[in-house]
Amino acid sequence: MNADRTLFTLVSILIFLSVVLSYTLAPYTTLLFGYNEFHFAIRQSLFALMGLLIIFSLSRLDPDIWLKRIGFTLFFGSLILMIAMPFLPESLVSAVGGAKRWIKIAGFSLAPVEFFKVGFVYFLAWSFSRKLGHHKGMGLLNEFKRFAPYGVIFIGAMFIIAFLQKDLGQVVVLGLTLLFMLIFAGSSFRFFLSILVGIFVAIMIFIFTAEHRILRIKSWWALAQNSVLDILPASMAEKLRVPVEVEPYQIGHSLNAIHNGGIFGVGVGNGTFKLGFLSEVHTDFVLAGLAEEFGFFGVLFVVVIFLWMLQRIFKVANRAEDKSVYLFSIGIGLILSFAFLVNAYGISGITPIKGISVPFLSYGGSAMLGAAFGVGMVLMASNRVDMDGKKG
Repeated sequence: MNADRTLFTLVSILIFLSVVLSYTLAPYTTLLFGYNEFHFAIRQSLFALMGLLIIFSLSRLDPDIWLKRIGFTLFFGSLILMIAMPFLPESLVSAVGGAKRWIKIAGFSLAPVEFFKVGFVYFLAWSFSRKLGHHKGMGLLNEFKRFAPYGVIFIGAMFIIAFLQKDLGQVVVLGLTLLFMLIFAGSSFRFFLSILVGIFVAIMIFIFTAEHRILRIKSWWALAQNSVLDILPASMAEKLRVPVEVEPYQIGHSLNAIHNGGIFGVGVGNGTFKLGFLSEVHTDFVLAGLAEEFGFFGVLFVVVIFLWMLQRIFKVANRAEDKSVYLFSIGIGLILSFAFLVNAYGISGITPIKGISVPFLSYGGSAMLGAAFGVGMVLMASNRVDMDGKKG
């Protein structure tokens, strides 16, 4: 039985678009740092070829042999690297804002957290398929006892990613993925709500223990408050209103870029907000750059391709007989979905910006290769699934 060719084609389209956007959205950055105009496009092309090679190679492997090996290698290997990174010299790791997130390899920087996410999803899928099941007759306390080991692992991962690497956005994505995987693994809805409250409290603690996160929340609220407070009583609105101390220029310029694109866009290469108004628009603000140059229909095209890709991933899950494959495919679909939503909500001002890239679309090797491993492993699993209707 062959791997799902439709899924491979859809991912390839997104990867090709990422190369185009890495060229058309990066002129200001190349001028600022004195790079060749094709600098980012060439590097993204290398990442694209590596990503496609990884996906294709994994799709040819036997899932009964390789899925577990690769999943655990990604989980434990990247976890060990993340723990070791704070103690490694700067000649081996790149530090930004005091956080060591990237390991230097042959002139490139790779973020282990992008590979950890895929390994973490596999570990959860493998373990949930053995330990979790139906909750009928099980009290809430017993469900918490059953979940306790995973909670310890997640708290440890949160500490490494949020405190040592100062990357709260990845914690949000991992937390949401864990939460929904619990439901699909057979936990009760009240347990789901309990864990949801716990994760919300943990995120609040992480936010209010870091000054830069508090400033980011204030900056976002300063822009969003008027549309929310207008529907509240005047006395209550005044108490919640925050003075605009820090101009939320990134979100403001992002919204202006989206508005400037209109229905059909200003044309490839003709965007203006990429010219120093939005920093690194080819990375975290790639959707805003896409909206300006390709317009509403350009964004719609990407959303349709992305949703179609997710549909194929969830179809593999639905047709899988092995519960660990079922949960892993769902987990990969969820982690890609939440990354896309967190980014889209951030650049449109609905939520604070989290610094999460758009899967397969934003410039960057780590995110590209990490997502490639996730989709490649799903394609590997699809070798045992008949996508035309029968389970194989």
